[in-house]
Amino acid sequence: MSKRNNWENKQSARERLRAEREQQAKKEKTRRQLVVGGAVAAVLAVAAGIVVAVTQLGGGKDSDWAAVAKKELVKPANTAGDKGTEIVIGDKKAKHTLDLYQDMRCPICSVFEQNVGGTIDKDVKDGKYKVSYHVATFLDRNFGGDGSKNALSALGSALNVGPEAFSAYNKALYAKANHPQETKDDYAKDDVLLKIANEVPALKDNAEFRKNVEDGTFDKWALEVSAEFDKAKDVTGTPTLKIDGKKLTTDGKNVPITPDQYTKVVDAALKS
Repeated sequence: MSKRNNWENKQSARERLRAEREQQAKKEKTRRQLVVGGAVAAVLAVAAGIVVAVTQLGGGKDSDWAAVAKKELVKPANTAGDKGTEIVIGDKKAKHTLDLYQDMRCPICSVFEQNVGGTIDKDVKDGKYKVSYHVATFLDRNFGGDGSKNALSALGSALNVGPEAFSAYNKALYAKANHPQETKDDYAKDDVLLKIANEVPALKDNAEFRKNVEDGTFDKWALEVSAEFDKAKDVTGTPTLKIDGKKLTTDGKNVPITPDQYTKVVDAALKS
C-alpha cells in the first residue's frame, strides 16, 4: 500500500539524495545546452522572452501546475457534484457503493486492478454495487513530477468519452505491461498516455480525446479531484476500499488482493 502520510514525512535520505542529484544533473544539462548556443545568443533569447527551451525541458504542456490551479474549471461529462469530482461507474440506483481510493502511480493499485479488476467489473455489471472512484496525486508530491496529475487529467478525458472508456483506460494504465515504477514519472508524458489509450477502442483515433489530453482540458479538474481525496482523513494510503463506508481488509490491515479474498470480504461486509 502506498502511504500518504508516511511517504510524505519519512522519505529516506537515499531517496532525497537521489532526487537532488537528478535535479542537479538536469540543471547542468540545461546550462550546457544554453552555453552551446553562445553567450550572446543566450542573452538575446532571454531578453526577447524566448522560453521555449525551458518549457520543453519541463516535460509538458503545463509543467507549472500552480498556474493550472488558476484556470477555469472544465468538468468532464459523466461526472457529478459542484466541481465534477464525483466519479461513479455502474447503475446509480445500485443499493451498495464500493469506494475505491487510488493513485495512478501506485504500484499496489496496479497489482490490485490486475488481480481484482475483472471481479469488480462483473459485480458492477450484475448490479451488486456501483463504484465511486477517488483519485489521489500524493505520489507526485512524494517523488516529484506530474505523472499522477497528468494521468488523472487523461482519465478525465476518457470519462468525457464515456464511463466504459474510463473503466477500460483505468485498467490499461494499471496493466503490468504499461504501469511504470512509482519513482518513474512516465505518466507526465502525453505521448505515453496516448500510446496506452490506443489499447482502448473508444479512445483509439479519437481526435477529441487526444486534443483534450494534449491541451490539458481537464487539468484543473484533476486538481479538484485530488483535493477531494485529501479530505478523506481516514484514508492513509492507496489502494483503500470501502463498501458502504466500511473499510475492506483481509486481516484488519491489508486490502484483499486476490479475487477470492475480495469476494469473501465484500460478501461479509454486505451481510453485516
